[in-house]
Amino acid sequence: MADNNRGRVPTVIADGVHIVYRVNTGSAGKGAATAALSKIMRRKKGDAPGVRRVHAVRGVSFTAYRGEAIGLIGSNGSGKSTLLRAIAGLLPCEEGKVYTDGQPSLLGVNAALMNDLTGERNIVLGGLAMGMSREQIKQRYQSIVDFSGINEKGDFISLPMRTYSSGMAARLRFSIAAAKDHDVLMIDEALATGDRSFQVRSEDRIRELRQKAGTVFLVSHNNKSIRDTCDRVLWLEKGELLMDGPTEEVVSAYEKATNG
Repeated sequence: MADNNRGRVPTVIADGVHIVYRVNTGSAGKGAATAALSKIMRRKKGDAPGVRRVHAVRGVSFTAYRGEAIGLIGSNGSGKSTLLRAIAGLLPCEEGKVYTDGQPSLLGVNAALMNDLTGERNIVLGGLAMGMSREQIKQRYQSIVDFSGINEKGDFISLPMRTYSSGMAARLRFSIAAAKDHDVLMIDEALATGDRSFQVRSEDRIRELRQKAGTVFLVSHNNKSIRDTCDRVLWLEKGELLMDGPTEEVVSAYEKATNG
C-alpha cells in the first residue's frame, strides 16, 4: 500500500497499539479503607492478585489518510470500539502510540445525552461541545432537526430527551455530529438505528465528509452499510488486526470465515 499512499496526508497513525483493561475481581466485601490500601499497594507492586487483565487490543498498526472511510468489522469483543476510544484519546495505550492530525470526534450510540434537557437544548450543547459558534448552531439548527426526523411524528424536539426512544436519541446524536465537518469522525454503530431512509441519509452525509478531506471510521455489524459507505476495512478478532484492505476483499473474507 505504500506506493499507492505516496503524497497522501495521514490523519491517524496507530503504531503497535496495545490496550489493557484492569478489572478488580477481588475486592468484594472489602471496606472502603481496605480497598484504598489495596489500590496503593498495587501502584507500588504492579497488578495484585484479584486484578484481572483484559488485553482488548493487541499490537494494532495502521495509517489512515484524508478522504478515507474505513470500516471496522469483527465479532463482539474483538476490540473495535476500544480501538476507536483509544484514537479519540479516551483510553491510554499500554504499549505503542496513536498519532492524530486534527481533532478526532467519537460518536457512539451509547454516548450519554442530557436526558432532562430538551432536544433543542441538546443540539445547542452538542454543537458548542464540537466547537461550533452559537451563530453556526442557529444557522444549522433546522437542518439538524430535519435530518434526524425527530419531528416527523410530533414536536419531540421540544420534549426532554428521556421521552425519546433509543433510536430517536441515536438519530439526533448522529445529526448533531454530522452538522459539522470533522478532521476525524468515528461512528460506533450509529447507522444500525432508524429506518432505511435515515441510513441512506447518513451514508450520503459520510460521503460528503470524505469529500471535504475528512476521515471517517465506522464500526458496524451491518455489512451492507460497510459496503455502501467504506472504501477500506480493518478486520479485528480477539484484539488483533487480521486483515486491512479494500472493502469487498476484507468483508468477503470475513463473511466466508464467519459463515463457515
